[in-house]
Parts: sequence; C-alpha cells; structure tokens
Amino acid sequence: MKILSETAGLTRLTRLKDELRGRVASYERVAKRCSLCETPGACCLDEHFVNVRISRLEAVAIARVIERLPSIQRAGVEERITNAAAELLARDGHVETYACPLYEKGTGCLVHRDAKPVPCMVHACYERQQDLPPDELQDGAELAIDRLNERVYSRAKELEPLPIAVAKARSKTAVS
Repeated sequence: MKILSETAGLTRLTRLKDELRGRVASYERVAKRCSLCETPGACCLDEHFVNVRISRLEAVAIARVIERLPSIQRAGVEERITNAAAELLARDGHVETYACPLYEKGTGCLVHRDAKPVPCMVHACYERQQDLPPDELQDGAELAIDRLNERVYSRAKELEPLPIAVAKARSKTAVS
C-alpha cells in the first residue's frame, strides 16, 4: 500500500466528500430545508442526540477550517470543543452524545462547506422513511475514508467523538 502525505490525503478526502455530497443531493430534494426549520440547529445542538464520530483525517480537515476563522469566532469554537471533549472524557465512555461545538447560532455549521463530517452530510429532515438516503452511501464513504486514513497514517484507528478528535488534531496543529 502506497503511503500518502497528509496534504494528499486531505485533497482526496475533499474529493470523496464532494462525490458524496452530489449523491446525497438527489435525496435532499424531498427533505425540509434547514433554512425553513422552526428550530434552526436543534438537531446539531441536542446534547442527547449528537453522536458523530470522525477519523483523524476528518479532524485535521476540521482543525484547518477552524484556523481560518476570525480570532473571536475561533476562540469561541475552540472553547466549545475543549469543554465538550473534557465532558466526554470525564464520562469515561458511558455517554457519548454531545451538543456539536461546530454549530453556531445565527451562523450554522462552521465547517459546512469545507469539512462537514459524513454523518452530518447525510442527515436531513425527511418526513418519510423511504425518502432517506440508503445507509450504503454513508457506509461506503466512511469505508473509503477509513482506507484513506490508513494510507496517510499507516494504521487504522477507531473513529472518535468529534470534539475529542478535533481537540487532538488542534493540539497537534498548534505544536507543528
């Protein structure tokens, strides 16, 4: 297996997600638009619902988007990430749900365009079960990302809750 640089891996990750976004779009036509939601962000901020787990490469992509935010906004998201990660670690794996630290009221998902996690990409408000994208779309994308992580980091690693994975990636970014 040919090893990839992290930069090459991030480029391929972007392509994988662009492809997934295109495939999911055909299903989203029947979903309720987030802009029309009576409770914007409720699904992202529900600390009893969100359990998005991501790979190291996805965490690095998110950390890079956070680095580009204006300093005040970046400080706010960094604080939310740190607090959510600390809370999850304190629970010792018993409860792994959290309010997404990447969602900001009035703005929305801070990584929507450039680093949105796969589970979030396939999530939408569908009224009927038969309108949901097939699980194979998410499963296939996650499998491809897992293989990509293995090529970049030379070993497979379990997915981690988003706040923990991003906190780790941010600490490595700060050191580099």
